[in-house]
Amino acid sequence: MEPALLQVAIAAATSSASALGLQVEDANLLHNSNRIAVRLLPCNVLARIATEGDRFGADLEVEIAQLLAETDSSLALLEPRVAPGVYERMGFLVTFWTYYQPLPGEIAATEYAQALNKMHAGMRTIADPPAPHFTDRVTEALRVVGDRDRSPDLAEVDRQFLRETLEKLTRDITRRGAAEQLLHGEPHPGNLMRTTEGFLFMDLETCCCGPVEFDVAHAPEEVSEEYPGLDRDLLLDCRVLALAIVTSWRWDRRDQLPEGRYWGKEGLKQLRLTVD
Repeated sequence: MEPALLQVAIAAATSSASALGLQVEDANLLHNSNRIAVRLLPCNVLARIATEGDRFGADLEVEIAQLLAETDSSLALLEPRVAPGVYERMGFLVTFWTYYQPLPGEIAATEYAQALNKMHAGMRTIADPPAPHFTDRVTEALRVVGDRDRSPDLAEVDRQFLRETLEKLTRDITRRGAAEQLLHGEPHPGNLMRTTEGFLFMDLETCCCGPVEFDVAHAPEEVSEEYPGLDRDLLLDCRVLALAIVTSWRWDRRDQLPEGRYWGKEGLKQLRLTVD
């Protein structure tokens, strides 16, 4: 997010927190991408800030967090001192979460797989999750690829390659008829923390429904080797599909990921090595 807009977003979080009775004297920026994360002090609360266009994602993660609050799911929790919800302020959407002190050190593949399996076990208890299907994510990627105004820098040969890859893999995965459940959606290493409360996954706006292999596909390969009961062929298809989805998003002219275009090019290279 641009510096001028960033300052407004942080002001929205601090003023919202103050209005809710939280003591705020400082705000430390932790993450700046499509969403902003700031640590509010001295109340020691994590505020996540989104634009008004991300209302669905903000509502979804709060609802999912509430549903999973009573489960042992290796998930970061909402801040208990304020009512759960999405707070609108100054054109932004603010949600408040428990701040967990991160601990240093590498997360071993076994630890990662155990935390992921534990999260899936908790999510499996939600009988009718209010989350989109993983194929909805494919549909959004296809919108980016199919709209030349939205992805003007994407070469036509790459546009066709991405479209065909997305469509074929989606057909192959859905035809398998694997069991489906609530998923995190993007449990990559950036969304897993080692904390004083144990290993915790954060950022639930990406939650979706699908086979667990789709989630495991976002983790490093050595993690999948420690995760029990996976369909290895399905996992491979999900890995390639996840890469195709993320690569498509990187070509969206509205994409805010740092060095996003670089990763779009790298994604195409990796896909061609895998698919061709």
